[in-house]
Amino acid sequence: KVNGVGVGYSTVSIAGGKLFTMGDLREGGDNQQFVIALNEADGSRLWTAKVGPPHGDGSRCTPTVDDGLVYAVGTEGDVVCVQTETGKEVWRKSLVQDFGGKMMSGWKFSESPLVDGNKLVCTPGGSAAVMVALNKKTGALIWKCALPDDAKMRDGAGYSSIVISEGAGGRQYVQLLGGGIFSARADDGTSLWGYQRIANGTANIPTSVVDGDYVFCATGYGAGAALLQLTPTGDGGVNAEEVWFLNGNTFQNHHGGFVRIGDYVYGGHDHNAGAPTCLELKTGKIVWQEQQPGEGSGAVLYAEGNLIFRYQDGVVALIGATPDGYQLHGQFTPPKEPRMGGNAWAHPVIANGKLYLRHQDVLFCYDVTQH
Repeated sequence: KVNGVGVGYSTVSIAGGKLFTMGDLREGGDNQQFVIALNEADGSRLWTAKVGPPHGDGSRCTPTVDDGLVYAVGTEGDVVCVQTETGKEVWRKSLVQDFGGKMMSGWKFSESPLVDGNKLVCTPGGSAAVMVALNKKTGALIWKCALPDDAKMRDGAGYSSIVISEGAGGRQYVQLLGGGIFSARADDGTSLWGYQRIANGTANIPTSVVDGDYVFCATGYGAGAALLQLTPTGDGGVNAEEVWFLNGNTFQNHHGGFVRIGDYVYGGHDHNAGAPTCLELKTGKIVWQEQQPGEGSGAVLYAEGNLIFRYQDGVVALIGATPDGYQLHGQFTPPKEPRMGGNAWAHPVIANGKLYLRHQDVLFCYDVTQH
């Protein structure tokens, strides 16, 4: 257990014997938002790198690590690239100042940027550049994707991260905006398709799941969930057709996300809640849904046949990832610490036999190799 990772909901990325996260810290009498590097072996701090201004309850982005570089997005839209070894800044951009970025609502920029080949892809959210691709080594603009005039979709970045789809025979980037789910062609940023039905007017948060020609998406605030099928059009475009839709009473995900394992999707259902749920991807059938073991929204990850749900009140539950029925294998709650104010919204992470749980300024590391 270590203290000192700052205020925020960022979780950890693990690479090269280091942990990388973000947090608001007071350094030299000045409160700022930082990327923070820790030693994987003992959690000791290696370096910090300034990102931008702090924000109330802290950072949201989990840093992306690639080829000796760390990329992070600050809550005010600052995009920074720093060296993994030293934290030395390589380049920076502003989603707001450089690209006219805007959020759909007031909880600030939250995405983890996507590295794909030579590109770093981010979501400014403004109508002239809802998505941009930058050279990952220099920060130079490669392309920007404008929201089409006929999109019938409001702009503004959501709170999810971009995922890659190869659906309909072409590489594309899929992301939530203020008005729904949106896709841009990977090589040149051409807008491909949009879908509005799962959007809510407050905060579109969960990162979507892709499976071949299919995209599963869901949000909270009563909106619901949907499966889309992507097919090519005759003019080189892509059509997104709704296969099924579930209203918010059946399945919605406020935040905490979901995972696809085989033919099934697992995640927490409801708003400000996270009832463990298994649904069949291609049909939308709810296979099972049970009362949640913790309070509030539940963040989920998958490891070796099991799901780990981590709830807003700190409860951690081990649940079988199977359509054969709800199987709660165990649960625990990390000890309370003085610097654990706020909600336990940081997603759990497993790497190299260790389970990482962040609760604001405190980071716990558990050995799970024997369990």
